[in-house]
Amino acid sequence: MKKINKELLKKYESKARFIRKKIVKMHTFSKSSHIGSSLSVTDILVALYFHILKIDTQNYKDKNRDRLILSKGHAASALYATLAIRGFFPVEVLDGYCIDAGTLPGHSTINCVPAVEVSTGSLGHGLSMGIGMALAAKYDNSNYKTFVILSDGECNEGSVWEAAMFASHHKLDNLIAIIDYNKLQAFGRNKEVINLEPFNNKWRSFGWETEEIDGHNLSKIIQTLQKVPFKETKPSVVIAHTIKGKGVSFMENQLAWHYKSPNQQELELAMEELD
Repeated sequence: MKKINKELLKKYESKARFIRKKIVKMHTFSKSSHIGSSLSVTDILVALYFHILKIDTQNYKDKNRDRLILSKGHAASALYATLAIRGFFPVEVLDGYCIDAGTLPGHSTINCVPAVEVSTGSLGHGLSMGIGMALAAKYDNSNYKTFVILSDGECNEGSVWEAAMFASHHKLDNLIAIIDYNKLQAFGRNKEVINLEPFNNKWRSFGWETEEIDGHNLSKIIQTLQKVPFKETKPSVVIAHTIKGKGVSFMENQLAWHYKSPNQQELELAMEELD
């Protein structure tokens, strides 16, 4: 695995800014929702697709590839943009995002572009699908890892905790959950809707090994994910503290950008900041 150094880190940070610019343009053009959710998860996706995942753009169906499931499928624009910039398909395909007769649905959908493992967006399902992949790897004596990115609001779903129990019972140390913990969900702040804290302790009590990190510090994200599994025979969870709308000051930590799309003036302001 490549070692992280200052030069490589600057390259990844530049990729993340460029991907955020594509995300803002995609949502402006399509007038679609969930831009805040996509901007909060961008750094996590960059760390995974550009450094961590064992995956080949020319052979993305290799049976030994690492798997990634974006369970928070409403952040599809971030996934599509990252895959395009990584080289899985032409960047021009992003112009078909979430528009009439377009090619890219507003929730991540399999078979629309290469390397999307499963269709997601109905929250609470991604971790269970990831468990199926991780369990299959154990049965097949394969050494690939399965990563699942969940939203924090998604962790209100009972199915997440059923899956968490199942994963620890079966000692799935090849399974890594990453929580995009931006503290906001569809109808308000987590602590006001359903308080998740003590979040770390909840996962530990379900038999997972945990680490908490700054979800926008690319160096820390990479260093942490290079250590998985954190403990043999235990699934790992990374609680990544993030900011909804990260990178665009007037969107940051604002619930409205779970739904709004930028107008032309807001697009220009966002581009200035991201430049």
